[in-house]
Amino acid sequence: MRFWNFRCSSHAAAVLAGALLGSAGVPAADAQVTVHAALSATAPTQTAQTEGSPQAPSQPAGSSPAATSQAPPSTNSAANDPSLPPSKTLTAKAIDKVKQVARSASDIFSRVPCLPPKGGVQALGSLPHVANKLIAGQPVVIVAFGSSSTQGYGSSAPEFTYPNRLAAQLKRQYPGADITVINAGVGGEDAPEMMKRLQTAVIDVHPDFVIWQVGTNAVLRNLDPAATAKLVEEGVARIQASGSDVVLVDPQYSPRVYERGDSAGKMVRMLSRVASLRHVGIFPRFEGMRERHEDQSLPVNSFVIADGLHMNDWGYACFAQLLGDDIIKSVGQIKLGVNVPAEVRKYRPM
Repeated sequence: MRFWNFRCSSHAAAVLAGALLGSAGVPAADAQVTVHAALSATAPTQTAQTEGSPQAPSQPAGSSPAATSQAPPSTNSAANDPSLPPSKTLTAKAIDKVKQVARSASDIFSRVPCLPPKGGVQALGSLPHVANKLIAGQPVVIVAFGSSSTQGYGSSAPEFTYPNRLAAQLKRQYPGADITVINAGVGGEDAPEMMKRLQTAVIDVHPDFVIWQVGTNAVLRNLDPAATAKLVEEGVARIQASGSDVVLVDPQYSPRVYERGDSAGKMVRMLSRVASLRHVGIFPRFEGMRERHEDQSLPVNSFVIADGLHMNDWGYACFAQLLGDDIIKSVGQIKLGVNVPAEVRKYRPM
């Protein structure tokens, strides 16, 4: 059985992790997805004011403590027991780590379900390139483009980032498909920095589908929403010209974003306007998270880590689940031959 293509610290650790995850009940279909993760297994700890370099995260909801942080050395730990061989001590630690991560993967929604918005999830047929590739049995390449919430800051392990969660969900739905999800998230960036690497990180990869998460750092920096929207519109046009489907993802609803209410609101509206002008999808993450808090009565700390900005394992999982549900429905419409006029092909799941 093959497993997700995550980078491990050693070949032995990778083999061990694969064996244990297989025994923990990870579906075989999921194991065949190719995922390029930009996040290391250890979360960054630097502190700054942008989305890419926040305060150190707290334990994410729905994950086990050991999967989130490494316990401090103890005088009673096996690591300090001279009677145990070092290799055995390291192996035992690796086993415990992988078992805990596997449990977290299987029960992420066991305590708090990920509910769709009251209006439901609607698919409006905006992904013709992805659908046609799947119909023809051809490989599908997806690029997740964005900043630290694409990179996965706040998740307890690389497999819990939203691109990896999404990859696993799509593989479950299309078990015979060759689906590659590339994580092109770089913490701290917004439209000006992303435009500088748009060609190399996105267009040169020749993706069938680009999910572009943008706008959060612009809000935190008090950048002009109109200027950001102009850059995003230019970028979307370039991606479309290269032959890719596009979906935009607006900022997250979290304390450090909604405390700048006017700027956040303008950014959300401007990105929606860009999606309308370019006839591409928009995943309204801000409104979906707001509804989860205000209408579904979920505490913010159930989906946002202690820095007040980034999502935790549960938040990323729910984001990926709803996004994946709508991608599947959008593809399904086209596969069934539903004719959606181009001017209304807008991806609005919430």
